[in-house]
Amino acid sequence: MRRKQQDLALVLLTAILITIFLAPLAARHDPTAMVPRQRLEQPSPRHWMGTDEFGRDVFSRVAHGGRTSLFIGLAVVSITMVVGTGVGALCGWNRSFDRVIMRIFDGWMAFPEIILAISLAAVWGAGQYVIVFAMAFAYTPRMARVARGAVLSVKSRDFIEAVRAIGARESYALIRHVLPNSLAPVVVQATYNFAAAILAEAALSFLGVGIQPPAPSWGGMISDARNYIPVAPWLVVFPSAAMFAAVLALNLLGDQLQDRLDPYQEG
Repeated sequence: MRRKQQDLALVLLTAILITIFLAPLAARHDPTAMVPRQRLEQPSPRHWMGTDEFGRDVFSRVAHGGRTSLFIGLAVVSITMVVGTGVGALCGWNRSFDRVIMRIFDGWMAFPEIILAISLAAVWGAGQYVIVFAMAFAYTPRMARVARGAVLSVKSRDFIEAVRAIGARESYALIRHVLPNSLAPVVVQATYNFAAAILAEAALSFLGVGIQPPAPSWGGMISDARNYIPVAPWLVVFPSAAMFAAVLALNLLGDQLQDRLDPYQEG
């Protein structure tokens, strides 16, 4: 069963990445070009996923929208890993920092991430970089908690006590020995944050505070398609399927990484 999940995750991720990276070549139409006389055409050899209410090619918009989602997901994961892991490791290693910073993060985490991201995006304005920083701001505390827990677990092990016993500096022990042995749960959490960032970007775009038209995004496409579902269901089916496949693949990848990186996992 695990092998099948791994194969499914790899197939989905490979297909998505190939489509996204080759979007300028695979998509024969400009994703923002409007051709009113071709509006709401059904899927055909000319338009593989049909056209939308403005005559724009849906496949081109799905492919280019995937590039936007991939960029936002990678950017959010990168920021949360650097900031969250650094702060969490410091709190796990130094109890003085832990008592102050983690209490702040506890209050921070009382707000649902998507509500916090929506609020920040609404205040700062719409745009790709605003979404990145809003979601990174919302997801950093959770990553910090994961890193803190991992550091607390590792620093109590015998080999860390041995490093301290030979007179190694605290900073050396943390960077050279504790952090490398604490990264497994952080990497697993990063895959889940990646999937959550894709969903959050879609939600923000759906609500109108994310990627602004005419730039393509999966959430924006789904939002625009609401009024055309009875006459043109492909407008909502294809971007929804792409987003579902990306999130499913990332979650399966996270499960596989957790199984492989967990030293206490049987088998």
